Parts: sequence; C-alpha cells; structure tokens
Amino acid sequence: MPGGANFKLASEYEVADAEHLPGWAIDRAAGTSEDGGMSETASAIPRRSRRVFHKIRVKAQGREHNGKKFQEACETVVVNAHGGLLLMKHEVDSGEMLVLTNPVTQEEQECRVVYLGHPGDKGQRVGIEFLTPAPRFWGVEFSGESPVNNPN
Repeated sequence: MPGGANFKLASEYEVADAEHLPGWAIDRAAGTSEDGGMSETASAIPRRSRRVFHKIRVKAQGREHNGKKFQEACETVVVNAHGGLLLMKHEVDSGEMLVLTNPVTQEEQECRVVYLGHPGDKGQRVGIEFLTPAPRFWGVEFSGESPVNNPN
C-alpha cells in the first residue's frame, strides 16, 4: 500500500470511545463547555462511519463569513471517513466550501461546513463533511464496518 507507513490503525479503544459517545460528549472530552458542544439531536442520527479521536494538522482554505479568502493551518479533534471536527481560527459560515490539504501526503479534499461551535480562546470547532468519502485522508485506517451497516 503506497504511503502505508504514514497510516495509524485506530485502536479498538479509540474507536469504541468515539463510537459510543454522543457529539456533545466528544466536544466536552476535547475541552468544550456543555453549551458549546454539538446538540444531542444531531448525535441521534446514525453515523456513516466510526469517529476516532485523532489530532493532525491540516491546511484549510476557503472564505470567511465576510467573504474574504483565507488559508490557515488548523488541527483536527475527531475524524471519520466522511469528515471531521476541526479547531479553526477563521470564522466561516455553515454550508461554506473549504479545501483541506494533508501536509504529509499533499492530498486535497473538498468539504462543506456542517457544524459551527461557539468561538473560544483556541478557535472555533468546525464540523466538516467531505464531498466524497475519503477514509485515508487523515492517515488513519478505520477498522471494521461502519455503525450504520453493523447491526451490533
């Protein structure tokens, strides 16, 4: 597998923890206050792929809420094959299109902003969804079936 040395196999502990926590609990575990987390309603929808706590720096490009173009290095909090939760300094609008670049592989992925947390001292939590699934983008190999397809 090309670039196989750059991939980290998500341990069962990481996957199990992320899989069974609602969105607000993941935000709280990552340091967000209860009122800054994702709503429980959003977490009740079955996930298309497992979530994993994984910190990686990526480059994000897009437009701020005022329309001005930006480029920044940001960090992930939680990732899955269909997107992730980023900690960003620039404020963006829900529905905004971003291009993320993995600095290790130079792979680019287009994504859409689907969640905005409250801005804080370290930035704003921004939930993104890839336009097409990209399970290898984060450098994590997601083991097992997705929760939607796994009846257990």
